[in-house]
Amino acid sequence: MPKIDRVEEIRHDVIIIGGGGAGLRAAIAVAETNPDLSIGLVSKVYPMRSHTVVAEGGMAAVAKPNDAREFHIYDTISGSDWLADQDAVEYFVDEAPRELIQLEHWGCPWNREDSGQVAVRPFGGMQIERTWYAADKTGFHVLHTLFQTSLRFQQITRHDEWFATALLTADGRCQGCVAIELRTGEIRAIRANAVIMCTGGGGRIFPFTTNGAIKTGDGMALAYRAGVPLKDMEFVQYHPTGLPGTGILITEASRGEGGILLNNQGRRYLENYDLGSPLSLTDPKHPQNRTMELGPRDRLSQAFMHEQAAGHTFKGPYGDYVHLDVRHLGERHIDARIPFVRELAKNYAGIDPVKDLIPVRPVVHYMMGGIDTDLDGATALPGLYAAGECACVSINGANRLGSNSLTELVVFGARAGRHAATVAQKHSLSDTPEINHQLEESRSRISDLQNRPKGGERLADVRDALTTAMEAGAGIFRDETSLAACCDTLRDLRKQMSHVSLDDTSSVYNTELTTALELEGMIDIAEALAHSARHRTESRGSHQRTDYVTRDDDHFLKHSLAFRTDSDPRIEYADVAITHWPPGKRTYGAKPDQKENDGGNQ
Repeated sequence: MPKIDRVEEIRHDVIIIGGGGAGLRAAIAVAETNPDLSIGLVSKVYPMRSHTVVAEGGMAAVAKPNDAREFHIYDTISGSDWLADQDAVEYFVDEAPRELIQLEHWGCPWNREDSGQVAVRPFGGMQIERTWYAADKTGFHVLHTLFQTSLRFQQITRHDEWFATALLTADGRCQGCVAIELRTGEIRAIRANAVIMCTGGGGRIFPFTTNGAIKTGDGMALAYRAGVPLKDMEFVQYHPTGLPGTGILITEASRGEGGILLNNQGRRYLENYDLGSPLSLTDPKHPQNRTMELGPRDRLSQAFMHEQAAGHTFKGPYGDYVHLDVRHLGERHIDARIPFVRELAKNYAGIDPVKDLIPVRPVVHYMMGGIDTDLDGATALPGLYAAGECACVSINGANRLGSNSLTELVVFGARAGRHAATVAQKHSLSDTPEINHQLEESRSRISDLQNRPKGGERLADVRDALTTAMEAGAGIFRDETSLAACCDTLRDLRKQMSHVSLDDTSSVYNTELTTALELEGMIDIAEALAHSARHRTESRGSHQRTDYVTRDDDHFLKHSLAFRTDSDPRIEYADVAITHWPPGKRTYGAKPDQKENDGGNQ
């Protein structure tokens, strides 16, 4: 390939990579902080196709007189199994009501009570009803609201269907990215004084997931390759209710409205498991008995695995499952509060939940880990920020509570946007040969992929081997043997990727090329996850090791940090920020002043 003497660039003051909830909120925050800044929004899909649109249940924020900031903070910290940074949680809880009210002012149609007040519903791990909702299409309405609001700002330029392939750095700062315009195949440098990564999670490294095909961990991989560590990657949340075969989510709102889980004996099996609740819930007439189904997601998913081992699950063509029963709610209530659940069950399972039981099983849903950031969303690479699921600030620790994630998008998307806007004003872009060199490297990498000899490894085979290894080795339960085998397989797959060949050499919407680039990044983040899990020899939250079954605060009340190397990831650790809530037993349904404190291990 001839040497590039001059780089044709697109220039902005700030660019945001990712056009979902966090990205749009960050773009709006930049525009409001300094209307004179030029903002580029780079997204590999049209923003309204971002994965935020499929979130169903709601957004957590203190709203009712019987609630308090301390209760939301405690629920989040306890739910995280004490791995959340408490200063970040405090900021998150304080900002949440303001952000949700702002969304309403921008047009988000929150459900209302007869009194006119915002309606809230219960959600797993929350001791008080504090989840705001718009029926069961909350993400759809939030994304529409943010997108429509972003159109008011002429300084926001959208680069729809541009796929970022590398970060650009010069003078020790992040100064933009390399991206492919998918419509033409053109590779360009998009330069900026600050870059905010908002690309979402990477659930597609597992075979059965609620995540759409676009959630391949691109932003995590880009930051990782640029030298930024990935934090707490071993913590992956399984949602207890996905449809077998498709992985489509049946929202936690269905259980918040009163849905119950039944095994093949027709019994509410959760009464047999410690879900962290101080209430006695063995009596089905207990006034709080739905607390069973609203335990934290990690423990409900683990309970399913125990039921499966005991032979108490149903057998189906797509694996074992149990039943979710919402029939007792009645057609009117279902259509008013969870209409999308009924629609999904009809379209994808061929049943009507008004009269039929819904088959469900645990499914990979969310990554608690991600790009290591501080409270402002800033990373170790100056000029680079991250927000949303691709980031780890960290408020989620070892287990995220349902309905905190959508709120996290807007709270930290806004904060990262404001901080990036301030920093961008203080710097100017460097015109150095290094930028040309990095762009040339990216073009050479893509050219190499497209021009390899035919007959090499197939992308589908590598991807299937990757997802199979992750499920077998780093699933709901793990041990040294399974994790070691997973790490060995990933090492081999990295080598195989250098022998993958592509059939499609076209320039226009070459999905085979983007799939190959995504897969390289997926192997990167899978290795960070598996090696982080192997090094954490304890059980905490969603990370459950059958060979180390207890929580070990003496050695592992710490964040893991995975650094990319030429071989296996290097794993280091950083302290968890503790403010006012010392580690204790993980319980639900107790107010903070009622919590038991065992001072450490459990």
